[in-house]
Amino acid sequence: MEQERKGGTMVIDLHTHIFPAKIAGKTIEKLEGLSGLRAATDGTLEGLQASMEEAGVRASVVMPVITKPEQFASINSYARKISRDTLPAADGGFFSFGAVHPYSPEMEAQLREVKELGLLGIKIHPDYLGVMIDDPKMYRLIDRASELGLAICIHAGIDIGLPDKVHCPPEKSAAMLREVRPEKCILAHMGGWMQWEDVERLLVGRNVWFDTSMARRFLEPETMKRMIRAHGADRIVFGTDSPWGGQAEEIQFIRELGLSAAEEEKLFSGNARKLLGL
Repeated sequence: MEQERKGGTMVIDLHTHIFPAKIAGKTIEKLEGLSGLRAATDGTLEGLQASMEEAGVRASVVMPVITKPEQFASINSYARKISRDTLPAADGGFFSFGAVHPYSPEMEAQLREVKELGLLGIKIHPDYLGVMIDDPKMYRLIDRASELGLAICIHAGIDIGLPDKVHCPPEKSAAMLREVRPEKCILAHMGGWMQWEDVERLLVGRNVWFDTSMARRFLEPETMKRMIRAHGADRIVFGTDSPWGGQAEEIQFIRELGLSAAEEEKLFSGNARKLLGL
């Protein structure tokens, strides 16, 4: 198998993004302009698949981003279309989270629909929603999703394309964890992008998962390794934020940290399979 030639450990990328082919080009161009980053793929499913084959990634989890309540049907039907959630991760392919707007009047019914569609969880991006993570409706969304057994991935920290207001800083994430106590919550970008001192002070060691996305180019390897060890390698999942992180480069970054083989196995696939039931 390709993974065996590239290091022996199954790799699941738990944080990726794709767009329907008809809008991918314009979407990538817009996001590159906002962030100043160059995308590693063309943003399509086919582009991600080519990246997976080159990097030796067995499965990728797609994270949709909702900005308006009326996007629910199109986003989640597309997620269902591309998801292969009924297959074991060892079979490879694509899995997907769904997305529900916290201010949707049908929020609870929509969460149940996400569950019925067989999607693995929901993605919440507070900056694109324009809603603080400690908003009561956000708490309700997280609480109801957790009650349904859905995983919840939350963009945490600064967004490189929308840096003016941080809607999910570490102190508010810590308050949410105290108040809501979700069972399967992932704070993306190692708990809070570019706010890692506060993450270490307020979130490391808490009952929450971090993903590794958007850390390679911005977090010193020594700090990354320290955070993984302090938080616990059994609470970290591998993610690239593809197309904003190249999968091959992100895998190599983790492999060069000097973690044990057991720690690498947990990060690259073991934790994702446990968290998502893959």
